[in-house]
Amino acid sequence: MKRVSLGATDLSVSNICLGTMQFGWTADEDASFAVMDAFVEAGGNFLDTADIYSNWMPSHAGGEAEEIIGRWVSSRGSRDRLVIATKARGKMWDGPDGEGLSRAHLTRAVEDSLRRMHVETIDLYQCHWPDNDTPIDETLRAFEDFIQSGKVRHIGASNYTTLQLEEALRATRAGSLPSFASLQPHYNLVHRRELEGGLQSFCERENVAVIPYSPLAGGFLTGKYRKGQALPKSERAGRMKGYMNDRGYGVVEALDVIGAGRGFAIGAIALAWLLAQPAVTAPIIGANSVEQLAELLPAGDMELSNEDVARLASASR
Repeated sequence: MKRVSLGATDLSVSNICLGTMQFGWTADEDASFAVMDAFVEAGGNFLDTADIYSNWMPSHAGGEAEEIIGRWVSSRGSRDRLVIATKARGKMWDGPDGEGLSRAHLTRAVEDSLRRMHVETIDLYQCHWPDNDTPIDETLRAFEDFIQSGKVRHIGASNYTTLQLEEALRATRAGSLPSFASLQPHYNLVHRRELEGGLQSFCERENVAVIPYSPLAGGFLTGKYRKGQALPKSERAGRMKGYMNDRGYGVVEALDVIGAGRGFAIGAIALAWLLAQPAVTAPIIGANSVEQLAELLPAGDMELSNEDVARLASASR
């Protein structure tokens, strides 16, 4: 993997980011430790999580992935080699401030994340979604306090539109407040419209790092969903039906051709295509095992030809 700058910050991150939503959900603690060990051994240093992971499970309250990261960081003594990103916004406790981007919610949420991950500073603290009930100025002033107190280094956004980022930038400039250094959009070869266009142009113009989530469309772009074949048993299989059409299967076929020519798994080809796109810094990948991770990591050192990039763009248009 290569090291790249995270937007306008002083952070140097691997161009593949390891997402951790599956930790404590589809990957137990031993598997999660093994995946993080393998990621770091391969040159990765960028981890992304969120406080809500995995509160959708009946037995979980949220924070499980952060706790696994915290135990791993403590056991490995690897904090200084890592760039750790987390997110806040979702519901974590009952009451009027149990969710959102208000100062009250964020003040408790940041302390909880620091405690769970056994760290003194979060390198990148992100708004998981916008909060229309809280003025952006209030959110940014809370972040300013976190930065000044050393709890947070830089801030980012996830799932924001161009208009919402522009509003945040106006507030930043008007109040000399911290600026979003990164954006997490949903972006992959079969989900392009959300980022491409005005949002991508904004990020290029303002030097905002794009760190796409779901870069493999929940596993569809790994090739395990094939035309005419039964759905595999998976937590996400039901969500793939929206991609199971001529366009989606055409993208997989194009990936097959390029992957066969290069000798790499098609998931790695899909990630390499993302890395060839303007403003993209590091796709966020997930892996339940070291074997899954190993198939994807070659993307970090891969450069597709202009012909390959154009072929995939055409198939996914």
